[in-house]
Amino acid sequence: MHVTALTVRCIGSAVMVGLIGAASAQQDYPNRPIRYIVPYSPGGSTTWTSRLVGDRLVEAWGQQVLIDNRPGANTVLGTAAGVKSKPDGYTLIYIGSALCSNVTLVKDIPYDAVKDIAPIATVSSYENLFAVHPSLPVKSVKEFVALAQRRPGELNYASSSHGGSTNLAPQLFNMVAKIKTIQVPYKGAGNAMIDVIGGQVQFIMAVPVNIVTHVQNRKLRALAITGDKRLSALPDVPSMAESGYAEVSLKTWQGVGAPAGTPKAIIDKIAGEIQRLVAMPETQKKLDAQGFVPYFHGPEQTAEIIKRDIDRFGKIIRAAGIKYQ
Repeated sequence: MHVTALTVRCIGSAVMVGLIGAASAQQDYPNRPIRYIVPYSPGGSTTWTSRLVGDRLVEAWGQQVLIDNRPGANTVLGTAAGVKSKPDGYTLIYIGSALCSNVTLVKDIPYDAVKDIAPIATVSSYENLFAVHPSLPVKSVKEFVALAQRRPGELNYASSSHGGSTNLAPQLFNMVAKIKTIQVPYKGAGNAMIDVIGGQVQFIMAVPVNIVTHVQNRKLRALAITGDKRLSALPDVPSMAESGYAEVSLKTWQGVGAPAGTPKAIIDKIAGEIQRLVAMPETQKKLDAQGFVPYFHGPEQTAEIIKRDIDRFGKIIRAAGIKYQ
């Protein structure tokens, strides 16, 4: 093949035009609505934090952020739809603990949690609030453990996903306290809470935002918050460490990702807005009122957290013998 100087110049010009066009598109970003895929049913903490992020981006850029709830297959369906989308910054993906636990839990996942997702940022973290139906004759963790020891396999807990914190926290509690309680899985936090409040299921360990109001209205009784710090929203509720079970701690986080290949300039632009959001005193008050802790990490740090939690949650899943159903 004979290549002339003119051909080389034309190819070079085409490459430059392409690079200039790509750079211009990134500078203009965003110039149309953004889809934010949340792989859970509407309601609960995932909707709350997703809207918190979405509202900030709307305020900053004046473009709509459309929350697209895609529940199913333990968050796999929604996440798969996200990673298969065009990596142009107009599709965001809710990411969190289920992304990491599914690596161990679910066979034949149609994406790689490390390679196929571009982490953008973490937003918040939380420990799980342990609450029981008021009909259960216990008022402390020690009383609950004593009851569970007398009735092995008879007490049930509601979970909103296999391998998520509502599943892993009770299983970790089972191992540490040497008791046996049984999971009742639901497709979302809303349905799980309905049955706990109704007394069909005896207890739940979940993100505080889903429970605090029901405790304050006396529809549920809070026994403890996992970890070593009390909630400001429920200052009279002890921590698991205070209750004698310091090992029952499962810090969980919520964040934002995008399909792998999304331009770094766009990733950094979104991360910058999330950092500003998390730093706002108003945001911190909102998070604190719901039992969340501000927890910002940028793209590189979030990638490390994902790798860490794939290992951390995998150990609990294997030790507890948790199986995906």
